[in-house]
Amino acid sequence: MARIKLQLPEQFIFKTEIPVRIADINYGNHLSNDVYLSYMHEARMQFFAHFGYTEMNLAGASVIMGDTAIVFKKECFYGDVLTIEVTAADFGSRSFDLYYRFTKKDTNETACEAKTGMVCFDYTERKTVEVPEEFRELFIK
Repeated sequence: MARIKLQLPEQFIFKTEIPVRIADINYGNHLSNDVYLSYMHEARMQFFAHFGYTEMNLAGASVIMGDTAIVFKKECFYGDVLTIEVTAADFGSRSFDLYYRFTKKDTNETACEAKTGMVCFDYTERKTVEVPEEFRELFIK
């Protein structure tokens, strides 16, 4: 079976910490795979807020997720604190990728690598729109 391989950017410009809650643990006694997507959403919201944006107002556009990829590296358990790094890259005319690196704070082990393909979207018109130049310029030098 072919495995997903992500090529993460060298630099991440934002990070946050999220503790693993008991409600996030599954029957295998580790962090449930679906929770990673929720943690990515939380980290994404904080990432946008760091720059003064939201998912509904990214310098005038909104965003919608087009795809996601998650590569699990290490189990995480109740009580672990995860450092989640986020950055934007791979800009197209109407989309960009957000990359995430999950690291266990106590051991510095990479627990997960992930990507979400974000599409700029007008929810009123129900159509894709251009990536706002103001946002793009934060990442393309």
